Amino acid sequence: MPEPHTQPSYPTALGSSDLKTITLLDHDLAEDIMGQVGFGELAFWLATQRRPSPGETRVFEAVLAALADHGFTPTAIVTRLTYLSAPDSVQGALAAGLLGGGSRFLGVTEDTGRFLHHVLTSANGDLPAEDADWDALALRTVQEQRAAGQFVPGLGHHVHKQGDPRTPRLMRIATEEGLFGPHLSLFAAIGRVHPQVLGKKLPLNGAGVCGAALADLGLPLPLLRGFALLARTAGLVGQLAEELRNPVANDIFLSVDLNNRSVPPRPDTDGGSHG
Repeated sequence: MPEPHTQPSYPTALGSSDLKTITLLDHDLAEDIMGQVGFGELAFWLATQRRPSPGETRVFEAVLAALADHGFTPTAIVTRLTYLSAPDSVQGALAAGLLGGGSRFLGVTEDTGRFLHHVLTSANGDLPAEDADWDALALRTVQEQRAAGQFVPGLGHHVHKQGDPRTPRLMRIATEEGLFGPHLSLFAAIGRVHPQVLGKKLPLNGAGVCGAALADLGLPLPLLRGFALLARTAGLVGQLAEELRNPVANDIFLSVDLNNRSVPPRPDTDGGSHG
């Protein structure tokens, strides 16, 4: 006798709907969330499936604000240029900008959070309790990176050579909310001790401190870049809105198009092999 057919089941604590209601995170979307929960709080809740405290929400939304826009970065420029090329595809313009979130822009948030977490989980014994102990751990960390010929993620900024203004502000907010945890503590210590190893003082990158703060909030490390992209989406929408009011994309395009110069081909000296 054939087995009775069973329907597949796909459990989710996120959105589901029936004829009259929409349920999100086990709450009625229309009555319990709309107009009651801010977008930043909801984004945190969706990622962790636990509702954040007011302090966690404040730190998280400070991170989103810090990463939303940083001027005419490559992500902003490519969004404007893609919209110039395809004004019928807002989604394409936004996607083009988001796809540029990598190791130099936006990806620093994830890279820093992962790096700090690796150091903390690799440390022997209990975590430091005093600044001097944090400094000792940070000093070993920077020395090891230097010996390996590796950079410390989140250390240095191409514009804010004298200090990224987002860094002390986010650290103050985390302190005020009692959420200055081990990742921020290690990152701050790196900021104090790295000149002893590198022979120069570099700023703690704002995107890097965001990664430390997100890691201290207990957010999933593989999603840290996703939160940076969430923030930058708002900034890119703003870039497109300004492009509609005050277009510059065509000027950027023409600046390159009218000023390019032809040069002879230069073959690769190794015969084109890059394997």
